[in-house]
Amino acid sequence: MAGAGKERARHWQFAELPGVDLLRARYVQKTFVRHTHENFVIAAIADGVEVFHHGGADQYAGAGSLALVNPDTPHTGRAGVPEGWRYGAVYPSPELVAEIAAETTALRGTPGFVSPVLDDPYAVRLVHQVLRAAEEGNALAADTLLRVAVTRLLRVNGGPLPERVPRTAGAGVAARARAVLEERIVEPPTLERLAGDLGTSPFALLRAFRDAYGMPPHAWLTDARVRRARRLLDSGVAPAEAAVTVGFTDQPHLNRHFTRIVGVPPGAYQRERKNVQESRREILVPSGAWQNMQLAQTYAVKTAENPTPPSYGTPSESGWPSDCPVSPSG
Repeated sequence: MAGAGKERARHWQFAELPGVDLLRARYVQKTFVRHTHENFVIAAIADGVEVFHHGGADQYAGAGSLALVNPDTPHTGRAGVPEGWRYGAVYPSPELVAEIAAETTALRGTPGFVSPVLDDPYAVRLVHQVLRAAEEGNALAADTLLRVAVTRLLRVNGGPLPERVPRTAGAGVAARARAVLEERIVEPPTLERLAGDLGTSPFALLRAFRDAYGMPPHAWLTDARVRRARRLLDSGVAPAEAAVTVGFTDQPHLNRHFTRIVGVPPGAYQRERKNVQESRREILVPSGAWQNMQLAQTYAVKTAENPTPPSYGTPSESGWPSDCPVSPSG
């Protein structure tokens, strides 16, 4: 891999796994700016090394390990070696993870991951098998393997998420500032005007906002705009219209920030959503029903162990039949 020309990514959903985003990607020069996700991030590294800033330090995830990020947790992403990194990721919703935790673990409170990097080749294979099953339209296998993978990760690296810190004066100002930015996402005030309206100074507001949300207000606003643009794209709004609706000047402006946060251009992202919506109108007949039944019965209760995982696909080059090139355009 000599450069960005070798970069490829597919970000999609499978109709039979509602609320779960899926990703296969190979990145070399790609850099993810500081951002958050509404869902959990479970990224299984197949080759290379990913570096991501998380919790105040750089974290390194190499082949055979997973990068794990809880919802609404600021983080970045970049290559840790010249050849970049190749990975597959699933993004289950907080509701799904909580449901799995309640059924299969003894965790109390809101479940989450304790360590951002976990060396677990078995779980890495499970994640790639979920993606392969989704690509093949095998609903039972995809759902089963996803639940097995999440259960295992919660058992070996799970814990209750910390409860919110009692509100301080600074946290209260930050929350009010966030509310203003959400309301005025298209035409936000300057930092000075925002601070003045809240009865504080610009630098005091900047410090309070970073302490509360892990990034300065302008970075948070860009992240929020991309989140809102994703919802519009999911509903069928054209990228150019979505860009203006959320406050970007035009579609290229949206393309640039969307790709730096989501990993694919908004046009490619929306095409995959359109495919999911169309597939929901069809009757999906899972292949290998007998094998799927065995998977459900055999592996659902043995995730804390370390047996050889089911041979349902591998994280090899042959597992990338539907990639789309990463490009700056939609």
